[in-house]
Amino acid sequence: MNAADKGPTEVSASAGADARDEVRALGQNAPCGLLALDSGLRVRAINDTLLHWLGRERSELERLAGHAGWADFPTLARLSEESELQLLREHLHELQTSGRAPPLALRLFGKDGGFFTVELISQAVRDASGRFVQSRSVAVDVSAREQIEHQIVARLRLLQSITDRTPSRLAYYDTDLVCRFCNRAYAEGYGLTPDEVIGVELGRVLLPEVLPEVLPRVARALNGETISHEAERPDADGLKRYHEVHYLPDLQDGQAVGFFIELIDITERRRTEDFVFNANLDLEERVAQRSAELYASEQRFRLMSRTIRDHGIFFIDPDGAVADWTDSAQRLFGFERAQILGRALDALFQAEGSAVEPPGTQDAQALLDRCIETGHAEHQGWSLRRDGTRFWSQTMLTALRDEREQLQGVSVIVRDLTESKRLADVTAQLNQALERQVKERTAQLDEAHRDLDAFSYTVAHDLRAPLRHISQYVTLTQEELEPEARHELLQYQASIAAAARRMGLMIDGLLEFTRLGRVRLDSVPVSLAPLVQGLVSHLRAEVTPREIDWVIDPDLPMVSGDPILLAEVLGKLLDNAAKFTRRVPQARIEIGQLPAADHKVTLFVRDNGVGFDLAKARNLFLMFQRQHHSMDYEGIGMGLALAHRIVQRHDGRLWCETAPGEGCTFFVELPRAQDATPG
Repeated sequence: MNAADKGPTEVSASAGADARDEVRALGQNAPCGLLALDSGLRVRAINDTLLHWLGRERSELERLAGHAGWADFPTLARLSEESELQLLREHLHELQTSGRAPPLALRLFGKDGGFFTVELISQAVRDASGRFVQSRSVAVDVSAREQIEHQIVARLRLLQSITDRTPSRLAYYDTDLVCRFCNRAYAEGYGLTPDEVIGVELGRVLLPEVLPEVLPRVARALNGETISHEAERPDADGLKRYHEVHYLPDLQDGQAVGFFIELIDITERRRTEDFVFNANLDLEERVAQRSAELYASEQRFRLMSRTIRDHGIFFIDPDGAVADWTDSAQRLFGFERAQILGRALDALFQAEGSAVEPPGTQDAQALLDRCIETGHAEHQGWSLRRDGTRFWSQTMLTALRDEREQLQGVSVIVRDLTESKRLADVTAQLNQALERQVKERTAQLDEAHRDLDAFSYTVAHDLRAPLRHISQYVTLTQEELEPEARHELLQYQASIAAAARRMGLMIDGLLEFTRLGRVRLDSVPVSLAPLVQGLVSHLRAEVTPREIDWVIDPDLPMVSGDPILLAEVLGKLLDNAAKFTRRVPQARIEIGQLPAADHKVTLFVRDNGVGFDLAKARNLFLMFQRQHHSMDYEGIGMGLALAHRIVQRHDGRLWCETAPGEGCTFFVELPRAQDATPG
């Protein structure tokens, strides 16, 4: 029978059945899952789409329909946790009581063990009496959306981690002057945490006395103007520090929708005025929870990074390949994003002395391994630009891990230190040149010393022979002269003999002076008290019958030096004091010490003798220099020169204070013995 043979009623019933079948087919193959559950969590209906997601056949459901609840039939749809099962019960209970419930996110497990996330949107189905019969739910697969949201959250945490590691203080405020983002350094500058600053108005963050200075600049920034200035601001601890402050408007479609604030601590630069530290950082804005918000946040961070010149920031994935390439890295290295993404780190670095392997292979891989192992790694070396040129760089790698300590990637900050390297190389070259000059001067000085020793030997030895001949012939002449010979001739001969003796003494002194320059010092602790007592006892016997008042400090200190040479110094000073007090009726010689300073001791020898004019004694410690005529006081002017040279060999000092007729005081500064206590 065809349609023409049927009556009107039969045709209407057939058309209605076909329509229901078509609607049922559409429901079974809908792009979303359809599900009906009663109050006992039993499955009353399910479409083919949801069964396909679960990897099940309808026959499995038909065998168990009405006999197993949702919780009792885990092979069909199992919740991952009891807490989510409880959420489903509460979802159905709210449908029964109020007739509607908010969407519910659930994880469903398929037959193969894999799971996917659905968003369950339900409405209540009631009978004629209003009693709840079942739910009618639409299940939308949101696994892809959940994965995107997870990536967005990870990206937000990554960017927050990066900004928290920067020394600059960074913040973003909207047009209502409400903080929408700040890093840890910005919040800690005001004694707060980022959570305590975000969402707070600018006037509640800054100190009241700072607002009149800041608000006009904020207004200019919201008008699209970029502002930079320096300011002195108090920190949370009350200490004032200098900052370089930047206001950068966030322009969208020509209108400012907010502004960035960056504060760079330049206290050290302001104090020293010779060092400029541009803490330029490449930052990306916080990513919103949705992909559109993430893109807008990244654009704001890229705006903030435009001022960076000598830094480059980029990111490496856990496998060691470049995963993100910022504008600052592109400016520093010259590579476009498409040219560098996916390449290994060694493409940017050059190993020292690497002639066989590709540039940087060992250094880059070792640096990356150390960073992953310890969490942080730093290195200085040569980096390569796209054009083949290289620059000296400081590279800092930081491992980025999530809350489960799983490695998410590595952040890389590269700073161009070529100018510093050049200055260091120039300094090293200058030091090497200076060392060569010192060696040359030392060699010349050694040669001069050898010439001086040869000259001294000639004077001390070769001149003795003619001097002996002069003395011998004078003696023979004196023996041949008769007693009645001329008196003037005898005086001449006596003068010649005296001059020969004086010359012999001068030669001996010259030889001794030269010897003191070569003799090895045996430095030991020397107690000055017994040494001075012995020298004074010897002098007392020599000056008898003169009466000299000797005043000796009984607590003379211990010094470090050669005891024989120090005895020679003190002996010459005491001998001088005894000699130049010869014409004083009541001679007085004092040996004492000055208050100790640092690791030195200073003792003095003071007499009340004739003294001399110190202003005219410019060559007091030179050889053969005398301050009195030899007819008045004997000597050849060698004692002070020898004493001065001995004191110099001990890294000490020798000086004098005197005036004519007021006596003389000689001071000797010597190193204190290490195990001695102040006297």
